[in-house]
Amino acid sequence: MPEGTIKRLTEKGFGFIDTGTGKDLFFHMSALEGVRYDDLQEGQRVSYKVGQGSKGPCAEGVKVI
Repeated sequence: MPEGTIKRLTEKGFGFIDTGTGKDLFFHMSALEGVRYDDLQEGQRVSYKVGQGSKGPCAEGVKVI
């Protein structure tokens, strides 16, 4: 599974992962596994699967490493 770093979290329950490729990947709190959204912090390393959302690629199955 690809890995990245949480770049930004919002108060609305979504955030963005820095994938290391120059493009950030959107994720929603419903895509988290094994962690609550409120427990996430910017800069944390995560693994994820790339899925397809209504507005383009998004992260699914996001887990803290």
